[in-house]
Amino acid sequence: MAKEKIVLAYSGGLDTSVILKWLKETYDAEIIAFTADIGQKDELDGLEEKALATGASKVYIDDLRAEFAQDFIFPMFQSGALYEGQYLLGTSIARPLIAKRMVEIARAEGATAIAHGATGKGNDQVRFELAAAALAPEIKVIAPWRIEEFRNQFPGRAEMIAYAEEHGIPVKASAAKPYSTDRNLLHISYESGVLEDPWFDPSAPENKDMYLLSVSPEDAPDQAEYIELEFEQGNCIALNGERLSPLQVMEKLNELGGKHGIGRVDMVENRFVGMKSRGVYETPGGTILFTAHRKMESLTMDREVMNLRDSLIARYSTLVYNGFWFAPERLALQALVTESQKNVTGTVRLKLYKGNIIGAGVKSPVSLYNPNIATMEADPTQAYDQGDATGFIHLNALRLKVSSGVEQSHK
Repeated sequence: MAKEKIVLAYSGGLDTSVILKWLKETYDAEIIAFTADIGQKDELDGLEEKALATGASKVYIDDLRAEFAQDFIFPMFQSGALYEGQYLLGTSIARPLIAKRMVEIARAEGATAIAHGATGKGNDQVRFELAAAALAPEIKVIAPWRIEEFRNQFPGRAEMIAYAEEHGIPVKASAAKPYSTDRNLLHISYESGVLEDPWFDPSAPENKDMYLLSVSPEDAPDQAEYIELEFEQGNCIALNGERLSPLQVMEKLNELGGKHGIGRVDMVENRFVGMKSRGVYETPGGTILFTAHRKMESLTMDREVMNLRDSLIARYSTLVYNGFWFAPERLALQALVTESQKNVTGTVRLKLYKGNIIGAGVKSPVSLYNPNIATMEADPTQAYDQGDATGFIHLNALRLKVSSGVEQSHK
């Protein structure tokens, strides 16, 4: 009989390398390793050789960067998503794409299960598995960190390192690890280790080497840099006059943002599984894109449409954070978001300076701003009669007067 096939989300680190070998031994299965290239840069070097040497029968390393930018990052940014007012959802938005490709590989290879190395205390386990449930409910999911046998065998990193050495697993690891990282095209996150103390200051000079995507604002250039972003229906299509793909936009903005120390966030957030967690994030390009998009909307989006869309930001952000990207409610919200963006077209000029993004102008062929109406001078169009404001104020004040009268009469 042919062996069972399991598709493993593989990073090449200690955890997934040990898991690959453990799955092969425990399930007597054929392990297909899958790595999504979503912008990890040199972290991908040598992964195929590592996976095969560890026991994988086949390795997929798929370049998903363009799909990630176009079909995940850009639609999310159109929504104005910002989790708990700070987090641009860099890790959260990558997981449904990874799960989608895992499912596709599983079906193509005839695998009966997919597996991941996400901890049982984190959000990623939920994101991977909810996405898989939505896309391929017939495929089983194996989560070793939620299996008691696995946890008993590997209560700490020392046991994992010893297992790797015993089985000749080619990983570089030490028992001491100051923090963990997760990198992609949108951001890099840092958590655990020394960062579990919320009083620890990652921005202190002695910790500056932690950051990989950006210089500290103190070390950024002393000269401000102006840039222009062109939008079409809510998507950035050009930078400084050069038409770019979504992937190219993200790459260029990451470079600019990193150069000027933009996009660092240090926060304590609420995980879906119920605990608070401290995370430090670098999102240089995404922070520029988010700011520019909001400025473009301010000129071109109808007030009530903006109010409606903004009222849904917390809901949309939570859906992404919690792993419901493929849920029907997120798809329904996305349809509303897409409709709201049809006139978000024009150009935004920004000034980048020492961690700051400063608005420096905005224009659009479909601008809703009319200087003739907004002017404090005489309105040549006669479109606004200031005398009309008297009745407007009276009607809006009526309920306040009634309420005040009732309160006064009962004192």
